[in-house]
Amino acid sequence: MARLGENGYGKSRVRLVKVSRHDGRHELRDLTVSLRLEGDFDEAHVRGDNRDVIPTDTMKNTVYALARQIEIDAIEDFARALATHFLPDHPVVNRARVTVREQGWHRLGTEARPHPHAFVRGSDEIDVATVTADGDAVRTESGIDELRVLKSTGSGFEGFPRDRYTTLRETSDRVLATAMRVRWTYGLTEISYGEIRSRARDAILETFADHDSRSVQHTAYAMGEAVLERCPEIDAVAFSLPNKHHLLVDLGPFGLDNPNQIFVATEEPYGLIEAIVRR
Repeated sequence: MARLGENGYGKSRVRLVKVSRHDGRHELRDLTVSLRLEGDFDEAHVRGDNRDVIPTDTMKNTVYALARQIEIDAIEDFARALATHFLPDHPVVNRARVTVREQGWHRLGTEARPHPHAFVRGSDEIDVATVTADGDAVRTESGIDELRVLKSTGSGFEGFPRDRYTTLRETSDRVLATAMRVRWTYGLTEISYGEIRSRARDAILETFADHDSRSVQHTAYAMGEAVLERCPEIDAVAFSLPNKHHLLVDLGPFGLDNPNQIFVATEEPYGLIEAIVRR
């Protein structure tokens, strides 16, 4: 005997670039959209009856059609428009989840004379928004991926337990580097997503730079505190912090000292620290 369990389907990595052509100035948005629908699709799985299965190609086309019809300001608003699009006309769909990821481009030129239509690709940093429409309830989560930061001092790791397998040396002065994955949720609904994102990002970066870090965990909590203090609209913030290790190179065999100057950056293995800070 078999029984269908949880299931869903959708369209992933829908690439969308929108150029808004205003007089004398163009705006560029570079987005990647993923959509997932859940609902009563038993007949499709069990009997091969596709009458309730919205083609994933239709989902892709919906992304482009809505992008043409509405102004994309905050990616959260665009994700909400997509997530709430499918439920009214398709009773079998009870949940829609949309994630929008944005790659940043920076305008060329100077602050005094910005170029009207030329851009340069930014860092690996990605703005992220996920909206889940579940009946009449709509939940929004925002965040940042690949927020790469490093500081060359102001970080240590001491006082940890040791056993017969411990070889790590204690240090009061080390390089601290990570590529953050940050997500936050809201306690309010009528808010300005872009302005909150800017405040949250500033709080994270300023705290990372100035915090006297005794561990990555110590800094994660401090950054969460700062976000909640700076952004009263946010009720929880989650961090995933891979420790991008910078290991001191032993130059002794060459008759040289190494006063915390020469490091080798390693990708694997790495420590992964995760924490949620709630209001």
